[in-house]
Amino acid sequence: MEVRTAASPKDVKHYTTDRLREEFLIQDLFIPGEIKLVYSHIDRIITGAAVPVEPLTLTAGAELRANYFLERREMGIINVGGKGTVTVDGKVYTLDYKDGMYIGKGAEDIIFASVDGAEPAKFYLNSAPAHTSYPTVAIKMEGEASEDTVIIKDENKVELGCLEESNHRVINKYILPGQVESCQLVMGMTALKPGSVWNTMPCHTHDRRMEVYLYFEMPEDAFVMHYMGEPQETRHLVVRNEEAIISPSWSIHAGSGSRAYTFIWGMVGENQEFTDMDAVENKELR
Repeated sequence: MEVRTAASPKDVKHYTTDRLREEFLIQDLFIPGEIKLVYSHIDRIITGAAVPVEPLTLTAGAELRANYFLERREMGIINVGGKGTVTVDGKVYTLDYKDGMYIGKGAEDIIFASVDGAEPAKFYLNSAPAHTSYPTVAIKMEGEASEDTVIIKDENKVELGCLEESNHRVINKYILPGQVESCQLVMGMTALKPGSVWNTMPCHTHDRRMEVYLYFEMPEDAFVMHYMGEPQETRHLVVRNEEAIISPSWSIHAGSGSRAYTFIWGMVGENQEFTDMDAVENKELR
C-alpha cells in the first residue's frame, strides 16, 4: 500500500508539474492480477483497484495495523471492467459493468473474482474509516431491488448542464443517505454527453470533505485537463484514461476533456450533504 501525506495550499502553489503529479495523481491503478491501494492522509481515504485474473483476497497489510481490511473501515466499489464477483464473508455478489457495491465495517473475508479471466473485472474502490456497521449491498442502475440489492432511485439520476455550455451530463448517485447508508463515504458516477467536455463547472470547493476522481471511458490518445488549487491559485494536471486524482477540501476540482468521458467521484469527511458546496463564480477564477 502506497502512503501519501497531506499537502498545504501554501506549499502547493510552488509545486512543479512533476511534484503536483507525484502528490495528487494516481496512475497504473488497474494492474491485471493485482490489488493496488493508495492511502492518503487527507481524511484517511484509501483509493484502489482490483483486477482479478485469478481470485484476489483483500488483506489489511501492515499499514492499517488491523486484523482485516474493514475492521475499522467501510468501502464502496464500482466495476469498470468485465463481469465479476465480490464475495463478502461467504456471500457472493455479481457486478456487471458500472454496477456498484457498499461493504460495511466488520466484513472480514473479501474476495474479488472475474467471470472470465480473459476479460477481467476492474473493481475500483474507495474506503474510509467507519464508526459503525451498515448493511452490505450491491448497487445497480436498473432492475429489481432485493434484500441485498439496491436500485439507484430516479431522483438520484440527475441530468445537469447543456450542450451550449459544453457540460451536459448525468450524475448517478450510488452511495448517499436515503439510498445506501454509510458512515461517511459518498460515491457516484457522472457521464458526459457526446459533445460535452466540462465537469463540475461552475466549480466549487467543500471544506467539510475531500474528494477523489477516477476518469475513464477515454481512448488512449484522449485526456482530461484537471484543474485544482485555490480559486485564485489554480493549477492543472493532464489525466489519462483510468487515472485518478486526489482533491483536498481546499481545492477546486474541475476538468475539461479532449472529448466526452465518464468519472467516478468519492467523498469522505465531516458530512454527507451532497449540496454542501462553496460555489466559485467563473469570474473569480485565475
